[in-house]
Amino acid sequence: MRDTPGRMPRSMTATLMIVLVAVFALQCIDTVYLQTPVQGWLALSTEGLRHGYLWQLITFQFLHGGVLHLGCNLLGFWMFGRFVETVLGPRRYLFAYLGCGVLGGLLQSVLMLLFPQHYGGYLLGASAGTSGLFAIFARLEGQGIVRVNFILPIRAHTLLMASLFIALFFTLVPVQGGVAHAAHLGGLLAGVGFVHLKWHQDFRPLPWVEWWQNRRVRVRIARPPQTAGETKATRFTTEPVRPPGGKDFMASEVDPILDKISAHGIHSLTAEERAILEQAQKRMARR
Repeated sequence: MRDTPGRMPRSMTATLMIVLVAVFALQCIDTVYLQTPVQGWLALSTEGLRHGYLWQLITFQFLHGGVLHLGCNLLGFWMFGRFVETVLGPRRYLFAYLGCGVLGGLLQSVLMLLFPQHYGGYLLGASAGTSGLFAIFARLEGQGIVRVNFILPIRAHTLLMASLFIALFFTLVPVQGGVAHAAHLGGLLAGVGFVHLKWHQDFRPLPWVEWWQNRRVRVRIARPPQTAGETKATRFTTEPVRPPGGKDFMASEVDPILDKISAHGIHSLTAEERAILEQAQKRMARR
């Protein structure tokens, strides 16, 4: 219960808000004084996609079209981002924000390529990512109260359903207005899917992490220590290796690791021991 010495580290939410404000300030300077083509390279555009500028799926999320546009997204971070970061942790939270933004941008960009007369030719703003953060918040705290315009109280689940309906309707009926409803829809659906896949649980590894851990464990089992007289070529096996499981695995592999943690702390574990422990953690979560 002691106070942590020194200053508390800055949250990922605060860091993202600072970055958005700084990038917008640079945009204004560039627009008025420099007039470089940088913003055209960073905004998500049909021309950029045709030339393979895939980085635009990330960079468009940090550009904004005006002070009101920026302010709305900063408000979204402040209202929902802080809670979501507390649940997910900073790294998983950053992945959720960028991932929802990428999926929202992909949906909007597909429509921009197919129907440029209705959906425009470029996209910028953090709205797809903040829509995803709101969807994660609403899925985790469905009965929580959100005050729309700081006045009207609405339950988070109800507001999520209304937001999905509005985004879907104006995606199918694209009236002119400068709002990327398809990007909002993609971000909302991505946030709902994030919670549905239970990626908000810190003990559940994200897809590529799980693949990497399974690969390390398989390589470890498939390549036992070399014995005397055994050549390097005979050490490899082509037979498929089953993931570890059963009581023998728990007793022979996991128990010694737990004893080591008890004696020397978790920081004493090697990379292989951490992979085995996370594999056992995932197995216990399936029960």
